[in-house]
Amino acid sequence: MVGDGITRVPQIPAGRSDSVIRITGGRGTGHTRNWRPLETLYSALMNDFGVLNSRKRAVIALIHSLVFLGIAFHGFASPKSGILRAPGTTGDFALIGIYVVVASILAWLVTLSRCLRERIYFALCTTSATFGLLRTIFGDSALPVAQYMRVVMLSSAVALGFLILRAFSRPVSEEVLPE
Repeated sequence: MVGDGITRVPQIPAGRSDSVIRITGGRGTGHTRNWRPLETLYSALMNDFGVLNSRKRAVIALIHSLVFLGIAFHGFASPKSGILRAPGTTGDFALIGIYVVVASILAWLVTLSRCLRERIYFALCTTSATFGLLRTIFGDSALPVAQYMRVVMLSSAVALGFLILRAFSRPVSEEVLPE
């Protein structure tokens, strides 16, 4: 049977609303819903995290933190003079742009975070990126603590990242497993 492409809705007689209730499943009048426990997997842990809400995201964040920790350790071998103390090269200005973008995105992720662990994790990463920005602008001689703070902040973020990843690695109790 070939139709004309227009779906025709049957007219409901005045004063009869049972067809609407029948279509919506008959859960009640006025489209109210009878709330009942959902038969889906529910874990309070998964609802705690706003950004790192899966094991995969936690692993990716941890890998990024480890890579940037390695870069921060490499910073000890290459001291920065800063663009205010010496003429800046194109690489220095590109690095400043990268640090501004990264620190801004990480600060935004702090605002999106729901639980305290996730918020602290992104705050540590934001602080580290901000110290990297300050180190590039002012140099190691004007701000010697920046080099050490980057490493301390990223080391703390890596430790907290392992705790977040461990939270996703815990076995699920039998009460929340689907049948």
